Amino acid sequence: MDFLTLIQLLDSTVRLATPLLLACLAGLFSERAGIFDIGLEGKMLAAAFFSAAVASVTGSVWLGLLAGIAASLMLSALHGVASITFRGNQLISGVAINFLASGLTVLIAQSWFHQGGRTPSLMGGGRFTPITLPFADAVADVPFLGPIYSELISGHSILVYMAFAAVPLTWFILFRTRFGLRLRAVGENPAAVDTAGVSVVALRYAAVAICGVLCGIAGAYLSTALQAGFVKDMSAGRGYIALAALIFAKWRPWYALYATLLFGLFGALETRPDVITALTGMRVQGQLLGALPYIMTVIILAGFVGRANPPRAGGEPYVKER
Repeated sequence: MDFLTLIQLLDSTVRLATPLLLACLAGLFSERAGIFDIGLEGKMLAAAFFSAAVASVTGSVWLGLLAGIAASLMLSALHGVASITFRGNQLISGVAINFLASGLTVLIAQSWFHQGGRTPSLMGGGRFTPITLPFADAVADVPFLGPIYSELISGHSILVYMAFAAVPLTWFILFRTRFGLRLRAVGENPAAVDTAGVSVVALRYAAVAICGVLCGIAGAYLSTALQAGFVKDMSAGRGYIALAALIFAKWRPWYALYATLLFGLFGALETRPDVITALTGMRVQGQLLGALPYIMTVIILAGFVGRANPPRAGGEPYVKER
């Protein structure tokens, strides 16, 4: 495998890891506050559809992004009402959101566009285009560093850079601000937070809202940057993979980045089976490579990668003591 092939493989890894990273950070905020959210998949799917639909109708990808975030926030609000206000089962609420999004997106897409549950292909201003960073073309021919900068770092859409910038921002918010301290405390001991005079309900709703925004961006990326339109079930289990990556990362932002890049690499290898053949000398079926992220998900959830302790109050509705 030559150096250029490696750069192309890593470039695909970054593109495929971006929606996983955004969804993983979304789950990180929610679960750190004690709200388990299996509905990441549904929120991404709804955001992907409404982003593509609005971008197709208006020709503006930014309006599409806002529509995707709004759709995701609506489902987050639904999950918040069910889990926080009515103290319902958080897992059942998340599963219901996934089923709701899976059915409604196809139904509305067929009603609006009559293309078998798809949206029209996005063109021009309806898509996020790659950004060429300064001096990328000038240094492209420089040995080693040139291809890394011009091919791997440059040439991505703005949502990719936003996703990677969200990692240190998430770390700073959670571990260096008063809001982050309270948010983590709510996930560990909500009664102590309530005793200190801080609203547990408000903090958990804030975490769910942040989760909705990040899922909205992830879904918009799928349909307006990674692909050029919406197709049925295009999230393809990425929400569940993001949850597995979150457990693998032990609910820490930087570890979440590394975990999602690993899953992104598995996805990139599916499109480049020749790389596996060149490295191992064996021919591997593309279907097996495509199953790697899901096999890894099962291994992680089965606990074979070490013990991961979730927030102690995670999944439990808080009942204020009288």
